[in-house]
Amino acid sequence: MKTVRIIPRLDIKGPNLVKGIHLEGLRVLGKPSDFAKFYYEQGADELMFMDVVASLYERNSLHDIISETAKSIFIPITVGGGLRSISDIKEVLRAGADKVCLNTAAINNPQLIKDATRMFGSSTIVVAIEAIKEQNGQYLAYTDNGREHTGLDVFEWAQRLDDMRVGEIVITSVDKEGTGEGFDLELISKVSSLISVPLIAHGGAGKKEHIPVVIKEGKADAVALGSLLHYQFIKENESQKSDKEGNTEFLQQKRNFHIFEPCSLNDIKSYLVDNKIECRI
Repeated sequence: MKTVRIIPRLDIKGPNLVKGIHLEGLRVLGKPSDFAKFYYEQGADELMFMDVVASLYERNSLHDIISETAKSIFIPITVGGGLRSISDIKEVLRAGADKVCLNTAAINNPQLIKDATRMFGSSTIVVAIEAIKEQNGQYLAYTDNGREHTGLDVFEWAQRLDDMRVGEIVITSVDKEGTGEGFDLELISKVSSLISVPLIAHGGAGKKEHIPVVIKEGKADAVALGSLLHYQFIKENESQKSDKEGNTEFLQQKRNFHIFEPCSLNDIKSYLVDNKIECRI
């Protein structure tokens, strides 16, 4: 049986860790370095940093955050957002990233994927698909945090990426992201059935019980988590939080927190083991 990876996803805007719903309405949660250190110490398999406004400004601004993180965290780090060229990829890898995640540039210029996999190796290149289900039932790929319509069929695009032998695909259900309602199993299971490269499921986890389902029924190879872990961090570190860090009014009122059943990485991995799913403890 495959060993499943649990990957905390940290969405970054400027110097802050943020979180939204449907990739919108971003709220500041705190300092990325605090969350990253916490997840590393709890046994995260990898970390994923996404610059969520990079596409707007056509650049990735995570170099300093990644450089600092890589000094004390020794698990793979994936960085995405605003990477549009071989030069951009080189800069992020030099800063300490182990992998890069492409979306907009991959759709606009598929040749970049071929060039990047040839230069850096397939395992270094991850491609994200932001999927939205249309009224007619078709899933279309979007860019710019689910804001820009491409008209590209998600399943056809996933197969093309598989043919190009990317290292991994991250599939995000924009409809489910940040809601805590659970994963879009229809989306994830179909993508999984069409590709041979590893699939990372993202978007919708609201409690630990959602995770074995997306692994067993959706056939995901890894799961990227945001709110479920972030709210647990906040819960465990409230007494240490400075009034100057994060959107304190939002955090103190815990809006939307009732939707989730926050839990730690240890809780999740123990639950997976109980459900006979292999993971690194």
